[in-house]
Amino acid sequence: MLASAFVGTTIEWYDFFLYGTASALIFSTQFFPQASPLAGTVASFATLAVGIVVRPLGGIIAGHLGDRIGRKSLLVASLLLMGWRRRSSACCPSSPRSAGGRSSG
Repeated sequence: MLASAFVGTTIEWYDFFLYGTASALIFSTQFFPQASPLAGTVASFATLAVGIVVRPLGGIIAGHLGDRIGRKSLLVASLLLMGWRRRSSACCPSSPRSAGGRSSG
């Protein structure tokens, strides 16, 4: 059980690390192109902050569900959800302005 908790926590914090790096380098220009560079970066980091702030609530809910349906099943489900979230954020369309200067209209 200790090993599975370690693996889950390591993957979760690696996910936060990747998202934070992408927030600093990519998301501000891709998703907030009309904003100033500072405002775009702050908005990108705000999305990261929401995930970090809501994390304790997720721990409470996951603890309750882990007791009811089993911790191993919940670990697998949470890893699948993290992978799905990563894939869905990669598939989000960016603004038309960031597509090589071409507009969509």
